Amino acid sequence: MVYISSWQEFQEAAEALYEKSPNKTRYCVKWRGSEKKLVLKITDDTTCLKFKTYYSIFLNRFEALNLSLMQKMQNRKPPPPQTLAPFADKGESSAARGTSPVPVTPVSTPGGGTKKKKPKKKK
Repeated sequence: MVYISSWQEFQEAAEALYEKSPNKTRYCVKWRGSEKKLVLKITDDTTCLKFKTYYSIFLNRFEALNLSLMQKMQNRKPPPPQTLAPFADKGESSAARGTSPVPVTPVSTPGGGTKKKKPKKKK
């Protein structure tokens, strides 16, 4: 188990390892606050990749790697951005179509509708 020194190499190798065997791959994160050391380990029992850092600048990259791996673990593709299609007939109103251009949000009631119980008096 040798530590990979370059973040870019580690991220590419980690994603490739997960894509190769998604059912066997494990991902471990260790943080030692006393040493301010972050160790990332990803393995599939035959290949083990490790990355160690003492610098906080890698935290943003660590979050990006987590997001990337989580998306792959969910086995979903991100939804395409939604665009509004232009109206076919400009004279047609939204009320005639039966749809409103602005989604209706329900009005919420103020929270804390229950009162606290008074403590029992001592005899």
